[in-house]
Amino acid sequence: MTCVVISQPMFLPWVGMLEQIRLCDVYVHYDDVAFSKGSFVNRVQVKTVTGISWLTLPVRAELGQPIRDVQLSERTFARKHLLTLRQAYAKAPYLDAMMAVAEATYAVDSPWLLDWTVAGLDALLSAFALRPPRVVFSSELGIPGANSNRVLDIVMHLSGTTYVTGRGALDYLDHQKFEQAGVDVRYVRYATHPWPQLHGPFTPFVTALDLLANVGPAGRSCIVSETIPWKELAA
Repeated sequence: MTCVVISQPMFLPWVGMLEQIRLCDVYVHYDDVAFSKGSFVNRVQVKTVTGISWLTLPVRAELGQPIRDVQLSERTFARKHLLTLRQAYAKAPYLDAMMAVAEATYAVDSPWLLDWTVAGLDALLSAFALRPPRVVFSSELGIPGANSNRVLDIVMHLSGTTYVTGRGALDYLDHQKFEQAGVDVRYVRYATHPWPQLHGPFTPFVTALDLLANVGPAGRSCIVSETIPWKELAA
């Protein structure tokens, strides 16, 4: 049985993205779909003493431009972002571990947004000792199409028997086609297992750097979500 997860790249993503990766055998960076402004591809939330703040990578992007072709518009943001993180987690018990991941990510010497998202994700996965057996890029597979049909074709190309995804796919995925192809569709039931946080009530919707800063590598014990069949969720 081979479980496949396909996701657009996300910059220093929330724990929910790590949940999906923990569950899969093959992780696909969906890097040749159109970049969407306001998405989490180039930005992420951080809890600070004054509330939620955004770390945003400034980009130049044309309408419909594939994520893999999007470039940063400037590089002066790195120092500000790192300062924001250091101040936000100054009192966190694992500040140094978190900053090591952040600094490794912001040390990327590339104009391409994709390189930054991949570097950030890889650093987080290493920090929590998570790693899918296989990682691929959709742009390297040579599979045309769009939406649900293309997702199925990618899963089949990778010999997938299970496709795991987030709830957003419930509205567009053609589940019947997946069933006919012998692919089991399952959705992540996000446990959003609380961990100690600074700056007010718990929220899971911030960068996974938050988990690392507050719990350290042992935060992997909070990455525990499982899946449910699509029919159960649809019901």
